[in-house]
Amino acid sequence: MFEDSLPASSRIALAVSGVASAKRSVAETSRNGTTWFRIKSICVTGALKLIWSPLRLGIPARRDYQPQSPAILVRETPRLNRNPASRMQTLRLIPDDDGIARAAALLAQGECVAIPTETVYGLAANARDGAAVARIYQAKGRPSFNPLIVHVHDLDAARAIATLPPQALTLAHAFWPGPLTMVLPLRADAGIASLVTAGLDTIGLRVPAHPVAQALLRRANLPLAAPSANASGRISPTHADHVLAPDGGLDGRIAATLDAGPCAVGLESTIIGWPEGRATLLRPGGIPAERIEAALGQPLARHQADPAAPNAPGQLTSHYAPNAPLRLNAEPRPGETHLAFGTPGPLSLSAKGDLTEAASRLFDLLRRADALGCPISVAPIPDHGLGQAINDRLRRAAAPRPSS
Repeated sequence: MFEDSLPASSRIALAVSGVASAKRSVAETSRNGTTWFRIKSICVTGALKLIWSPLRLGIPARRDYQPQSPAILVRETPRLNRNPASRMQTLRLIPDDDGIARAAALLAQGECVAIPTETVYGLAANARDGAAVARIYQAKGRPSFNPLIVHVHDLDAARAIATLPPQALTLAHAFWPGPLTMVLPLRADAGIASLVTAGLDTIGLRVPAHPVAQALLRRANLPLAAPSANASGRISPTHADHVLAPDGGLDGRIAATLDAGPCAVGLESTIIGWPEGRATLLRPGGIPAERIEAALGQPLARHQADPAAPNAPGQLTSHYAPNAPLRLNAEPRPGETHLAFGTPGPLSLSAKGDLTEAASRLFDLLRRADALGCPISVAPIPDHGLGQAINDRLRRAAAPRPSS
């Protein structure tokens, strides 16, 4: 029986609630240092039935995410384990007040928590704690020469970490909070762990717009280093399910995932820096370069990245990669899974040729295509606006993989 496999405290909770049968449990959230499990397929006669109501915190843009209900919540003590040789239990937290408080507490304890942003899910840790940042690299298998982006809740918090030149202030006022990262001179008194910057004297800073990320940053009152919450080099996660996926995910390697449904933008942030004293596009992303150029009143310089010595994330030659080989600007061939654009199809990035829709669907559809186990072809994508960021991700996804 299912009840016999539970600890005594959980069997008592089930008995009190009047549950006659239960088929399976899923880690759902934690409160006051405890894990809560959802019990599905149940017969309930008691008074402890709880319904997971829709989130009170608004999630931007995509509204197709529907929390599952009904549910019964049963309490169990979490068992976090920092021994890299063994798996820890990864909690799945609901982004209500209790879930956000639990995530903030885990971050304060030096744990890694996957968090939602408007771009992709990020793997967050306290940027002032070198051991916590090291756990990001360990969980992802990320090379330590690849710097991390630090997320803060507002411009004042950014100013406490980095020096913002006049053009950076212009962009901050125009695009923060939002999917823009700026690589800026690191302040000597910033207190950021050196592993975050990979030894550079600059730091990538972003103020995310997602309301759950904002609530967590304010609750934790910490700068959070947060690359994408996936195994290094694999497809970025745009849903909590991707974070916990058995292939390329982080289940069992991190303390928790704060599940707020799908990400609205679906591509990582645009990165701007001033490596030669001139505003330079270091990585295309969720804000088209044309909008940034309009805000600055001048064109952006283009950076030729050195994959062996990146000065910003997203510059490795092979990145965002599925297991299957990938052909770009292609017509479908027999035996391939095809990602269409501008035409309908079971895996169309956008049937109407909308680049914003295509960006939001790119990583999710790459994952779906990869799961089919066939080579993947991708239709041509216009190389302007968000198309530049989409094509950047696709070129890196299709690049030869580094030998293991």
